[in-house]
Amino acid sequence: MLSAATAGRAKRVAAVCVVLSTPYWLPSSIVALRRRVFARINGDEGVSFPDDAVDAERFEKVYAHPAANGRSRGAALSDLFWYWLAPGPEVHQEHLEPGPRYDEVARTTLAILAGTSQDLSAAAARCTAAVLDELLAGRTVSLVRLRDLMMPVWAEFFYELVFREKCPKHARRLITGNADDVVSALKGTRLRHMARRDRLTRYLRRRIAAGHVPHELPGRLSLQEQAYYLQGAFFNTAVVQMSEGMAHLLLTLAEHRDVQRRLAVGPDAAADDDRYFSNVLNETLRLYPLFGVAHRIATDEIPLDDGTVLPRGSVLLFSYPDYHATGYDDPTVFDPGRWDRVHARDAHHIPFGMAANRPCPAWRLAPLVMRAATREVLRRFTLDSAVAHTRSLPNRGPCLLVRRNHPLPAYRVAAVRAFLRIRDRWEDVWRAPVQLALSTWMVLDARRRRPAARYFAVHDTEGRPLSASTNSTEGAKGCPYGG
Repeated sequence: MLSAATAGRAKRVAAVCVVLSTPYWLPSSIVALRRRVFARINGDEGVSFPDDAVDAERFEKVYAHPAANGRSRGAALSDLFWYWLAPGPEVHQEHLEPGPRYDEVARTTLAILAGTSQDLSAAAARCTAAVLDELLAGRTVSLVRLRDLMMPVWAEFFYELVFREKCPKHARRLITGNADDVVSALKGTRLRHMARRDRLTRYLRRRIAAGHVPHELPGRLSLQEQAYYLQGAFFNTAVVQMSEGMAHLLLTLAEHRDVQRRLAVGPDAAADDDRYFSNVLNETLRLYPLFGVAHRIATDEIPLDDGTVLPRGSVLLFSYPDYHATGYDDPTVFDPGRWDRVHARDAHHIPFGMAANRPCPAWRLAPLVMRAATREVLRRFTLDSAVAHTRSLPNRGPCLLVRRNHPLPAYRVAAVRAFLRIRDRWEDVWRAPVQLALSTWMVLDARRRRPAARYFAVHDTEGRPLSASTNSTEGAKGCPYGG
């Protein structure tokens, strides 16, 4: 039998082993628990695709069906999206129901995003250069979070598109504060701070009222709704998605130094630079799609090939990551060369959504400006990282940036890589339970507030008030449907 002293030492060794191994088992266990909690709270609403009934080959056919066009009305899941996108989710372009109001908003968005390839690329390069030279001035070595680094770039870029003038620093702070608050809440790393978002709303309303927006804004929207529209479309979704996209792209380059070196050569030295960049971007967005699940509500029956029918009112959940993982050899491997062997039109690849079902309005703009921004980054820095790279990117993309004219010795780069890897693993130990707690609270709070359900209890799909008799719906009065 073991002595008491030996048994005590064994227990201490076991305890130390458990503590040291925590980063390897605790985060994944909590993520699994988080999924079960969300499934329990949200219930069985929604049909996920691809699945046994709708495989990857039929995915786009169902997604493009004319009846797969409902956006928010009639789905409890909409309450959660509206909660996170507040204020103004009722006029967010992604969540407007089909009809004249959506058509007018969509036309306005396309008009604001319009421009020649040369002008848009030049604007993105100018904004990227200005932010990098401001935030990293005088530094030869920087440890950054890529999403945080790129967010001011896109705040300035979209401000210039909307206002046709240079973005002042105070406006940039309002925009990045709003965007960071939205994306942090979405990832469950922080609760919402509505006061931070409301400051941007008030700023935009003042600018619109003063006639400072050189675009014709949707006339069907009130002044407050026009402010919400600009905030939601450009200073929330556009800034967040472009910052996330650039974080994924730059982190991918930091992980694949051979790819980074080839892109850093520049267009003058490599005739296939644009094609190769497109391959790298396609592969990055295939592995790390910016959209997780697109939810639609069937406004009519949708027949399937096996003879079954998706009934009207079905909540359809189209999973981009699952779809992007089908139809490829070695789908988990980063391989830009695969796009020389397969055409994007023939691949399971919809990084900007479906052309037949409201694709992202920035589908043309995004690749252009991401290429321009990437060149500005690579002109100044080499990138290196060894952190976890997942689609949700809750770590915001930790990365080492080193000035090109001041290279670090290999041993120092290796030491920084080891530090980033260890820090990232231990951050997951606290981040995972925080995400579980905060996300659960926000999901429950969204269920309690029911912003989408209450809005449609008193408004039709065009945002018009319903009749007085309908307005008497229980629970509809005094609804803070902005969240």
